[in-house]
Amino acid sequence: MRLSALAATLVLVAASGSAALAGPIEDLAKSRIDAIASGDLAAVTAAYGPAATLHWVGGPLDGTYGQPGKIKEVWSKFFAAQGTQKATVAATAEAANQKGGTVTIDATFAGKNTVKVRYVLLYRDGKLVDEIWQVNPAAAY
Repeated sequence: MRLSALAATLVLVAASGSAALAGPIEDLAKSRIDAIASGDLAAVTAAYGPAATLHWVGGPLDGTYGQPGKIKEVWSKFFAAQGTQKATVAATAEAANQKGGTVTIDATFAGKNTVKVRYVLLYRDGKLVDEIWQVNPAAAY
């Protein structure tokens, strides 16, 4: 989506006052949650921009990953550890402007383990450039 179209969409969403309408960045994030839940490694890794960084905070995968091969390895390990899983989203919030957008998601991934996360995604030009996967075991959602 071109930036001017993104800006027009954001104005329309803001003017409508409807919580049912999601912005384009939030749509990307929701698709990502679906890809993670289904273990779709190709879709998960294809979302990244060329210099993306993944910050995994907590749990056995804790660390900061900035190389595509390392990011792919982390997700491969997560999918292997989880097996078949289901994602439940408790809350989302989007903030966007013509330069990019950030989505914050509180979600639970239930597979072999139950993993509650605060997930923050930063998109620029439709690509994921910075990502924080904060393991949040004490969350009430």
